[in-house]
Amino acid sequence: MEEETAMARTVFLKPLTPEARAAIGGDALRIMAFPFRVGRESRPEARSDGAPSPFQRPSRPPNNELYLKEPGHVLNVSREHFLIDAQDGEYVLVDRGSVCGTLVEGDQIGSQRQGGSTRLSDQDVIVVGTSESRYIFKFVVLDAV
Repeated sequence: MEEETAMARTVFLKPLTPEARAAIGGDALRIMAFPFRVGRESRPEARSDGAPSPFQRPSRPPNNELYLKEPGHVLNVSREHFLIDAQDGEYVLVDRGSVCGTLVEGDQIGSQRQGGSTRLSDQDVIVVGTSESRYIFKFVVLDAV
């Protein structure tokens, strides 16, 4: 029964900041598969002719499903920051050993590369990194009717 419940749900990340909206390219990002991994964009840009740069490894699988860009010197987002997983009919956020951690409803999950996890509920606010982060999302779960 739990699997049926999980399968009957649709899960989204809704952006709460302009940077989060730009990262997902719209008003909501549907999470289609789990685990769903989020981290900082650190891959080299492709050349203007579309060919991979010499530093890209085209055969290497991506580390994340959602990449966040961090301009400047102060970084809130780690390359492998957090993931969202479906476990036993519930959703869990797992900090992947990030330096700044992840805030869920104001509670610190992980930091200093320690990792950590917490259960996610509908409408939970996720701040990627410190409270100064530009990337803030709302976790949304819609049950099928």
